[in-house]
Amino acid sequence: MAAAKKTAGRTKGGRLLSTAVDEFLDELERRNFSPHTIDAYRRDLKRFGDHLSQTAHDDRPRLRSFTPQSARRYIAWMVSTKYARRSVQRALASLRSFARFQTKQKAIKADPTLGLSAPRPEKRLPSFLTRRETDLLFEHPSEPTVTELRDRAILEMFYGTGIRLSELTNVLVRDVDTSGGLVRVTGKGDKQRVVPLGGSALDAISRYLSARGGAGPGDPLFLNSRGDAISGRSVQRIVAKRLRQVSEARQLSPHVLRHTFATHMLNAGADLRAVQELLGHASLSSTQIYTHVTTKRLKDAYKKAHPRA
Repeated sequence: MAAAKKTAGRTKGGRLLSTAVDEFLDELERRNFSPHTIDAYRRDLKRFGDHLSQTAHDDRPRLRSFTPQSARRYIAWMVSTKYARRSVQRALASLRSFARFQTKQKAIKADPTLGLSAPRPEKRLPSFLTRRETDLLFEHPSEPTVTELRDRAILEMFYGTGIRLSELTNVLVRDVDTSGGLVRVTGKGDKQRVVPLGGSALDAISRYLSARGGAGPGDPLFLNSRGDAISGRSVQRIVAKRLRQVSEARQLSPHVLRHTFATHMLNAGADLRAVQELLGHASLSSTQIYTHVTTKRLKDAYKKAHPRA
């Protein structure tokens, strides 16, 4: 029996690394991880495999090549190649998740990433729109087409709720409670929460659905031109195009509107824990970065206004 287990272990360890990665990604899909997260894992692990191929001179590296030494060399290579600290942190996090999965599967005996660390990421404050830029964002001309009404509803929903891109694209028509002014969203880890919808967002959604017509309760809230659920990439393009017209911020993603929602809420006196629940953060520390944003704003105002600042 023991000999059979050892043979099985050797067989698993002798599998192609690419096969082991595919099985890991399949498991993430079964656990309802967002496509964006799965793509990030795929890119990180492919880069690790490419690095193994180059350093070991093997076009088809095996899972057994994933060792403490190869993991350490890979992270050291990323640092020496001047990858951003956040990229190195994320690459290590991907390796750790992959290692945990493989140890659970008994494909490898021990986690090769134990004791391995990466440089701490630079502390960057999130980009957000000013109140003036936000006003400009919603100063649309007349919106005669279904597409323009949809795009307006998408912008209103991002700013009005602070939800993530993946959460928005997964909202169904039945998830929107127009009478109660609420929307049910499914966040990370398949956790659901209910978020208030402001009057502007509700009005924009109602106008879009009315112009679209024939929307059933189980249909996606936002559709593309072919009548399918709109993709995350399409939403990113829509938001980036509009943000480019009103802001000079370098980041032009839907996440800017999420940051704007949180920052404006806190600036207006909202409770930090309430904002945490609205954003769907598991930890308060994730929300606290927005207090740095509001504190910086207060310091800037103080320095400009106080005669002895």
